[in-house]
Amino acid sequence: MISRSSQLRAPVAPSPLAGACAVACASLFPLAAAQAQTAAVAADGSRVFAPVIVTATRFPEDASKLPFGVSVITSADIREAGVTTVNDAIMKLLGVPGRLDFYGGGDYSLDLRNFGTTSDNNQAVIVDGIRISEADLGGTRLAGIPIDSVERIEVLRGSGAVLYGEGATGGVIVITTKAGAGLQRKNGAQVYGAMGSHALLDTRASGTVVAGKFSLDVAGNHRETDNHRDNFRSESEGASATAQWQLADGVRIGARSGWDRLETGLPGSLTAAQYADNPRQTSKPNDHGGIRSRNSGLFGSAVLGDWQLGLDAGWRDKHLESRGSSTYGYDINAKNYALRARNEMALAGGRNALSFGIDHADWTRDTVFGSSADQTSRAFYAKDDYTFAAGTRVSVGGRSERIEKTSTDTTTGIDDTMHAWELGLLQPLSTSTSVYGRIGSSYRLANADEYSFTVGELRPQTSRDIELGLRWQAGGTRAEVRAYRSKLTDEIGFDPNEPNGPFFGANVNFEPTRRQGVEAELSQALGSTANVRVVAAQRQARFTAGRNDGKDVPLTAKTTLALRGDWAFAEGHRVDAGVNYVSSQTPDFDNACTIPAHTTLDLRYAYQWQMLEFALGVTNATDKQYYTLAFRCVNGATSSIYPEDGRAFTGSIRIQF
Repeated sequence: MISRSSQLRAPVAPSPLAGACAVACASLFPLAAAQAQTAAVAADGSRVFAPVIVTATRFPEDASKLPFGVSVITSADIREAGVTTVNDAIMKLLGVPGRLDFYGGGDYSLDLRNFGTTSDNNQAVIVDGIRISEADLGGTRLAGIPIDSVERIEVLRGSGAVLYGEGATGGVIVITTKAGAGLQRKNGAQVYGAMGSHALLDTRASGTVVAGKFSLDVAGNHRETDNHRDNFRSESEGASATAQWQLADGVRIGARSGWDRLETGLPGSLTAAQYADNPRQTSKPNDHGGIRSRNSGLFGSAVLGDWQLGLDAGWRDKHLESRGSSTYGYDINAKNYALRARNEMALAGGRNALSFGIDHADWTRDTVFGSSADQTSRAFYAKDDYTFAAGTRVSVGGRSERIEKTSTDTTTGIDDTMHAWELGLLQPLSTSTSVYGRIGSSYRLANADEYSFTVGELRPQTSRDIELGLRWQAGGTRAEVRAYRSKLTDEIGFDPNEPNGPFFGANVNFEPTRRQGVEAELSQALGSTANVRVVAAQRQARFTAGRNDGKDVPLTAKTTLALRGDWAFAEGHRVDAGVNYVSSQTPDFDNACTIPAHTTLDLRYAYQWQMLEFALGVTNATDKQYYTLAFRCVNGATSSIYPEDGRAFTGSIRIQF
């Protein structure tokens, strides 16, 4: 990851005082330490990368010392790329494939490691220490997070089961807001306004007020657009506020609250003939829907000698409804609590870090039809990392989680205790190169929509996971390559060919499946004014036994590529360009139909004059006609298609005080 925040623009010689400040800031403000360390430069005064400090491990750590891969998107990357949602940032900057959401609010179903329609239930989403992943098939709403409030997004690729529990086989997405990052706050504000294609009107504002050891962060946004199809107009708005106090050196407490609302048309899917004739048309002209959500929470952290302590508590509710040709709706209430501790000390000539914690979650959904589903989980985890004097790191961890699920739609509930473990090793080969490896296990139980619509009892899904990687960094170059394989037993998913009384289709335990692939990331500084980043992956998701043996899992792309570059060609002037490629995939179990591959090009020009930024951007500049979501294969033709947008322009002004 290359950004203005992670690289030096001019040589600065480090001093003992600066080093002492970096250590002090690390204990009080973990992410501020990453910025303090940008003072390091090469001996010849050339520009170098700053260390990347991540919190996906639940405590701040240097990403280059981890025995697994973590990709990072900073607030500077988000702003310079002009992306408008968390989904957009992850897809366009990290090349993660996504499928268009039914609603018009900018959400996508992200898929870290090719799990298709169940991708959301095989990856965890964490916002400021609180898990917000849903326990059904409704998806996790990320577009409701105010994009200007985001400090960084970390994507842990591969199993995060030890630290985050059920449904983290594919990975973990960790979102940290500016207020939740533990950064030293300062007075400031910004206002953003944009207009563009499809009658787009987008306004945002955020600000920070500091009074001694107290700070208040607020953010608000309003967006309305006709979108790219008939009956797809949407209007969304939201706001958030976080107050925090620095009680003493190393001790911080705070409270947060937020809400967001989305109203949208629901244009429905198209047949192959309808898509070819007019991809902008609607098949459901009278369908509409809405989503409303609220959240609140408390947090605290402390550094006491060799100990770091953290506490996060969150409460949220979500209301969804659809109206028109079919009526559906539900209310979700969720409570999450996390208590964690870390002790780091010198031991036998090296450094030992022991982390452990307790997670507790309650989730309830009530539908308009009178049914109710509940889920409760309680977990304990522990992870120990020992780093030898020579830099070799050995990691071992485990988790035990008790999970109970019930639903009024079925007399069969779930009451089980699941376990995960992992072993990791990182070995430096030189000052610039290291190799790493990790093995472990992960798990998932059927969610509320799955175990209430099946022909028999669903067994727990388990996976054996392995990952090997090579990491290299020198000067203005950072590169990483990793290979992985996950062998799944009793994977849970919907099989439309499963006999179900007089009908077909039910949630089942599949015969063995396998996810494997190679992922590569390269960030390269080109002189002092330009940067290039490439993120590429070659992946396979395949059934390895049973009636689907040798076939690809539906809705999984084999190849993805994200190429992005920026160039500050003159004082205040900057251009950004991004190319995203997603290979073809199949929507059906027989692999008889194909969703075509697509390549899109995004361009953006920005001019910074004092505290004003003027920008003009174009997405899908080549006006590529494509779609990312389709569900059926009819007589050899892909059907139930949800088209994507064509070329779209946006002009914006940002004022930063």
